[in-house]
Formats: sequence, C-alpha cells, structure tokens
Amino acid sequence: MLKVLIAPSRYVQGPGALDEVGRYLKDLGGSVFVIGGRTALSIAWERVRSSCESVGLTVRPCEFRGESTDREIERLRGLLDGAEVVVGVGGGKAIDTAKAVAALAGSRCAVVPTTAATDAPCSALSVIYGEDGGVERYFILPRNPDLVLVDSEVIARAPVRFLVSGMGDALATWFEARACSRSAARNVPGGRSTVSALELARLCYDTLLDYGYLAKISVEAGALTEAVERVIEANTLLSGLGFESSGLAAAHAVHDGLAALPETHGRYHGEKVAFGTLVQLVLENAPPEEIEEVVGFCRSVGLPTTLEELGVDVRDVEKLRAVAETSCREGSTILNMPFPVTPDMVRNALLAADALGRAASLDEKDLAFGGAFRRIPETDRPVSGESIH
Repeated sequence: MLKVLIAPSRYVQGPGALDEVGRYLKDLGGSVFVIGGRTALSIAWERVRSSCESVGLTVRPCEFRGESTDREIERLRGLLDGAEVVVGVGGGKAIDTAKAVAALAGSRCAVVPTTAATDAPCSALSVIYGEDGGVERYFILPRNPDLVLVDSEVIARAPVRFLVSGMGDALATWFEARACSRSAARNVPGGRSTVSALELARLCYDTLLDYGYLAKISVEAGALTEAVERVIEANTLLSGLGFESSGLAAAHAVHDGLAALPETHGRYHGEKVAFGTLVQLVLENAPPEEIEEVVGFCRSVGLPTTLEELGVDVRDVEKLRAVAETSCREGSTILNMPFPVTPDMVRNALLAADALGRAASLDEKDLAFGGAFRRIPETDRPVSGESIH
C-alpha cells in the first residue's frame, strides 16, 4: 500500500491575518461567496469584505443555519450563483458545510476559522449530520482547502471553552495515529501514514502537554501569548494533518456513539472526543502512567473525564449499549484499531473510563489519579516510530 500525506495548499496564522485575506484570495478567483453563522459573520464579515474589495474582488455573504446537513449544503449550493471561491467562516460545522459546497460546485475553497475548537479547517473531509443531530457520515472531498487563514487575535477573543474543546479534538490525534500505524490501517486519503504524519501527530500531543494549560489561562486573562499561538497551531494544523494523513480510530468512533444521544448535543465535538480518547486508552489497556497523564491533562484544562460531564447517566444501561453499538457500526473508524472491538468491549471501556474520571475528581492525596497534571518523563514515553510496520 502506498503512503499518502495530504495538506491544505497554504496555511496562514497570526494576529491581524483577517485583514490580509483578500490578497490571498485573489489568486483563487475573482468572485467570493462567504458562508458563516450569524456570530461568525458579525465578527469577520466587515474585515473580509474590506480586504476583498481593496484588491478588486466581488464578495457577498450568506448565513449558515447551524447544522452541516445535506439539506443545508444543497440550500447554500443553490445560492452560490457561480462564485469562484467559497469561504467558510466560523466553527467546525460551518467550515465543513462550506468545504462540501465548494467540492460539489467545483469552486476553490478557503477557510477562516473564528475559533480553534476543531481540526476541521485543514482537512479534505466534511462531517455530515442527520436532521436528528447525530453523525450520519464522513464526506471525503477531492482536495484540501486552497487556503486556511487563522487570525490568532480573533481566536484568543473567543470564549475559552472553544480553545479547550479544540485541545480535546487534538488530544486524540496521536493515539489514533498510533493505533492506525499498528494496524496498518488506511488513512483518510486511502493510503498508509508517512513517518512525517506520525511525527506531526506526536508533536501535536507534546504541544498540548507543554502549552495547553498556559494557553487556557492566557486566554482567560485576555492575553495572546506564544503558548496560545502554539496551541492554535496544534488544534488546527497539526491535528488536521495528523488525523487525516495517519487515520482515525476508537476515539472518534466513541464520539459518534455519544453524538447519537440527544443529551450530548449541547457538548462540543472536542469534549466528546476527549472522553473517547480515554475510552480508547482503556480498550488498548494502555500503561497506567499514560492514562494518568491524559486524565491529568484533561482535568487541568477542563475537558470532561466522566459521562456525567457529557450529560449521560452512567446507570442508563440502554443508553450505554446504544453508544457502544453506534461506535461499532459498519464503516466505523473503530475498525482501524489493531484488534477486533465489540460493542461489549466498548460498553465496558465506557464504564471504566468514567470510573477513572470520577476517581480523578476526588482528593489527589487519596488516589493516584488525582487532579494534578503531570507528564511522563521523556525517557519513559513510547517512541512514535516504534510501531511503524
């Protein structure tokens, strides 16, 4: 099997980047169609419009209605009116919708995230939701965005929960990449992972451990620091490249199972993925110190480590069974794990991960899984290349 790495054509990040979007878009086409939610457009539209018009581009906005569904994609596609460039502005669902519209219309695509809550901006993939709010399928696109432009000042001004959720999504990247490497699974473009993609996935995890907590408290203080810049890059670029060119596994499958429950719809994508990462580590019977490191990180930045924090009653046997069965449905990314996984295994791992999370919320002096965050010494960590077949 061939090794394949894919990436956006250009990635731009920094304070004030939004005011430069026009000069990057002009190389893609002369007419621009901007898709974004109401809040995202209120933040970015005037700056996008001014920047585009300053370089002679025709630009018009259209409001995204909130869900990345087939119906919404077709509605927006019908309003495109021949625009050469589709720009997705906002969060993950708006971005995924814009990418799908551009792909179906044959237009060029640019992405301008207003949060760093997911790794959607860089990928050639759109998550399509059903009308009931559950994940319906992954739509593999013919190419990655032509431009991803991230204004770090805009990201830092967003509520901190978005940045933390992005850390939860990015947290899974290394562990899923490692699992896919061990199983020789196909990545999103249908090939094997390159060594470069695995190392980017590992760098994503290391960046979160080194700078995640500092980035969180910096944003809470209203400060744009180098730690914030690094975590924005990890959440957006490193996680995007790592998951797409190395592969997804149990963490995102468990997310999909959780997302099928209406009570989790108020929780962000990355919050559910973070708990899915704990479930994956339990399924793998990962070393206790590795699980402790992940649980400690989650608690240090405020990511959920229990089902209760996701709105799920751990005593509801039928709900847990539904999560487990959805996680293991045909075509699930859980099939990329290096061993067969059954719904019963997932249900038990859900219970065990929840128990670990609840233990971590108790007094640190009484339990090994305390709330304090600690890192595994470099010499004790697995080497990213050791599992490459």
